[in-house]
Amino acid sequence: MRRTLPIAVVAGVGLFMLVQYFIPLEEFETLYEWALDWTMVIGCFAMLLGLYSLTTMMVTKVKRKAPGWGYSLVALAGLFFMVFVGVVPHYQDSLKYGTLFMDIFEYIYIPIQAAMFSLLAFYIASAAYRAFRARTVLATILLVSAIIIMLRLVPLGPLSGINQWLVNFILTVPNMAAKRAFWLGVGLGATATALKIMLGIERGYMGRD
Repeated sequence: MRRTLPIAVVAGVGLFMLVQYFIPLEEFETLYEWALDWTMVIGCFAMLLGLYSLTTMMVTKVKRKAPGWGYSLVALAGLFFMVFVGVVPHYQDSLKYGTLFMDIFEYIYIPIQAAMFSLLAFYIASAAYRAFRARTVLATILLVSAIIIMLRLVPLGPLSGINQWLVNFILTVPNMAAKRAFWLGVGLGATATALKIMLGIERGYMGRD
């Protein structure tokens, strides 16, 4: 029963979602809205469960003094402090500008996020440098195409029209073909995974047996 009931629920909901997409009935639309409401409710409980799991993991790491436990301690302090300043003092006005909650979000969280993305940009630049080395024919084609795309916004005088034509050609012909092939593969993979879950072949969402 522990295995059969979850598989039956998943298969039934998945089959209903598939049928209601192709058969536009008013009853199906009502059930679809009801299912969306339940999805939001389940998502809230899943977020609480994830928060509990993350907190437990960080507390365990701090207790055992595992490598990097100081970062876990800082994360726990930030988590509980933000919950306190956002809920306890003035939970109704915590999202207004000028409150401590929004000041921390705007002047600490957003700059840290910008710094993280800046570091990511350096990693991307390093990866692009390694990928654009013209060692093979395909790498040379990639390098030339990237240079043409990057020069799209650079004023080249009489060559601007030619460059714009090349950019449009690259974006609408080879790039679009590659994107369509990529998304087709993603769609087929998602369809195969959904069928495996509905048929009970893939049971990773049920956890350990």
